[in-house]
Amino acid sequence: MPPSVNYHLWKPCNMRCRHCFATFDDVAATVLPRGHLPRAESLRVVELLAERFRKITFAGGEPTLCPWLPELVRVAKERGAVTMLVTNGSRLADDYLASLQGRLDWLTLSIDSASEERHVALGRAVRGSAIPTVRYVEMTERARTLGMRIKVNTVVTSMHAGEDMSDLILALRPERWKILRVLPIEGQNSGSVEPLLCTAEAFRAFVARHARVEERGIVLVPEDHEDILGSYAMVDPAGRFFDDMDSVHHYGRPILEVGVEAAWDSVRFSLARFQGRGGHYDF
Repeated sequence: MPPSVNYHLWKPCNMRCRHCFATFDDVAATVLPRGHLPRAESLRVVELLAERFRKITFAGGEPTLCPWLPELVRVAKERGAVTMLVTNGSRLADDYLASLQGRLDWLTLSIDSASEERHVALGRAVRGSAIPTVRYVEMTERARTLGMRIKVNTVVTSMHAGEDMSDLILALRPERWKILRVLPIEGQNSGSVEPLLCTAEAFRAFVARHARVEERGIVLVPEDHEDILGSYAMVDPAGRFFDDMDSVHHYGRPILEVGVEAAWDSVRFSLARFQGRGGHYDF
């Protein structure tokens, strides 16, 4: 097992990003109509994961829609895990961030563009309105005052591969900036992602264009398709490990039924790819 795991605890989302690789429509259609486990079962999943992984990343869907997310983060932290939240930021009011103080180690914001108009076109918006870029800056400043470390995730698509986000990233000052080439996953973003696919050359050019942010101490983490596929330990909203080795989600056995070890043995994972993309770093 790697030292970190992503727990996609919540299928529902208040945005409709066209490139999303984790819609989990298949999970809702087959085993989990509501798109999430009950509170007690989700808490137990976190307890078991914290016994085996040094870092737990809470993701979705949009995990801040989960009423008991602060409790999940608390349980993970109390059991010794480093905690990270990946969020679109739409619900990060100051009081919500304050509720995570002392529990959340890392705040990761999903920001694909410095343009609100492009975010709307990508579907990264709530009821047709994107988050103002100044609001992202306010979130990171507030989170830092609460002792949280900052990370940004950006998915590069054909729509904005030529963009320069340097000014926004320098304003946000994340410790790490993960840049991913938009990834087609069958059954997750099929039918919406195809017009957004960008070439490897365009992706490399995007990364090169932003290399100067490293001069300010921001760690740049580019991930192309071969870096992503099969290199993450991931748990779906139904509490099952899953892999994307073949560009499609393959779901393993439920953790709550068979335990972490047996559940892990039912999926595929490449430790070499995990190490190659810099999965080992100072949590």
